[in-house]
Amino acid sequence: MGIRSIFSKPLAAFVVSKQKKWIKNSVEVQENWRKSIVNDASATLFGKDHHFSDIKSYEDFKQAVPIRDYEALRPYIQRITEGESDVLWQGKPLYLSKTSGTTSGVKYIPITDVSIHNHIDSARDAILNYINQTGKSRFLDKKLIFLSGSPVLDQKAGIHTGRLSGISNHHVPAYLRSNQVPTYETNCIEDWETKLEKIVDETLDQRMGLISGIPPWVQMYFDRIQARTGKKIKDVFPDFDLFIYGGVNFEPYKAKLFDSIGRKVDSIELYPASEGFMAYQDSQTEEGLLLLLNTGIFFEFIPADEYFNENPRRLSIGEVELDKNYAVIINSNAGLWGYSIGDTVKFVSLEPYRIVVTGRIKHFISAFGEHVIGEEVEKAMRYACERHPEVELVEFTVAPMVTPNEGLPYHEWLIEFGNPPADPVKFAEDLDRKMVELNVYYKDLITGSILRPLVIKSLPKNAFINYMKSIGKLGGQNKVPRLANERKIADVLHQMGEG
Repeated sequence: MGIRSIFSKPLAAFVVSKQKKWIKNSVEVQENWRKSIVNDASATLFGKDHHFSDIKSYEDFKQAVPIRDYEALRPYIQRITEGESDVLWQGKPLYLSKTSGTTSGVKYIPITDVSIHNHIDSARDAILNYINQTGKSRFLDKKLIFLSGSPVLDQKAGIHTGRLSGISNHHVPAYLRSNQVPTYETNCIEDWETKLEKIVDETLDQRMGLISGIPPWVQMYFDRIQARTGKKIKDVFPDFDLFIYGGVNFEPYKAKLFDSIGRKVDSIELYPASEGFMAYQDSQTEEGLLLLLNTGIFFEFIPADEYFNENPRRLSIGEVELDKNYAVIINSNAGLWGYSIGDTVKFVSLEPYRIVVTGRIKHFISAFGEHVIGEEVEKAMRYACERHPEVELVEFTVAPMVTPNEGLPYHEWLIEFGNPPADPVKFAEDLDRKMVELNVYYKDLITGSILRPLVIKSLPKNAFINYMKSIGKLGGQNKVPRLANERKIADVLHQMGEG
């Protein structure tokens, strides 16, 4: 056993001990963060505009700080990118995390000298929780790979700017950096496919212990290795023990990924975003991700079915309930205030507060009032795949077909199979049966002959890769939306399937 794995265990025990203390006082901890960040930002432009010095209670805070998306916050961000200080937080941000929005174009999310710890320490603590619970730490003595965006940073008004994964790459602890692959030069390659080939070159002969990345891009890495070697990943990397992932629901990719590996390996799910590291899997036995209530973020939650109301309820952590869908709102020491990150979650535990991510508040299908959400389509897909174990799923997305050439409208499921169902008709029936069970509005539309049962469009190999390449979002932290209320993506995929 190496020195890294030996010293990780007492550190893990210390971190988990501290974690247990704040977990016991989660409501108080959150209220303390609300007071602290409001006080620290009271002299900023935003703090003055919103009368932070007059805020005495959470009710005052809700009256003073409206819910905002990026577009509403953009005027303040613009002043930061023009070089102004003390806008959303004291001084200037340490970084601007560059990300793409569906309506906002390029977004610049501030990361401050205090909020960077939320990103870096949370990733570390997720691994330490795993070590503390399982006692496994040998992977730290092997090679580690974090499939990420380029660490090359630009500058905007003197502020380092880049993708979150690239920014995080600069903060890998020194004791792990000597074990990290690929090389810095390879990580800097912008073109994903070129970069992937170089990563395979550099890792094939290494003793890989940990592999981390978004599941579809890790699958591409595994596919390239198998194409080169003709072997399962377990035979190429016999020391591979731990898979760390985030960004998408793992379930749709799980079967194919583990088939590529050739055996089950332990995994840790993370919930990182440019706006903040929200949660991580703290247990290998309990459902859900531990919401990080003590890292500089004051969380609020809006019931998802009220989100688009004129005055939706805003709930603090002590007011949430189990198994209800909430839109996540954050206020943080990065200078984000009443900020809607666009995700929806459900609480599966209140002691401690653990969540599952259920989708995106604006990613839904409600062409006929059905309001189908990401959680429902993923549950239906998991159900169908379990009933048809021969199926290997690569990727899928769902869109409404409102005006078909003939017959009733329907939901179209555009699916790329690694291995298709033996009985495609039965597979579609199972998918539709589960959707009817999960969504009462969808059920009413089917039984009322407003919609006909869903239709599957089977796509050729690499359809989604080619789509992501066509929009310049192949690799890195980019993801295919699981569903949409229009057919922009679906129509492009159709053209690729027919081309």
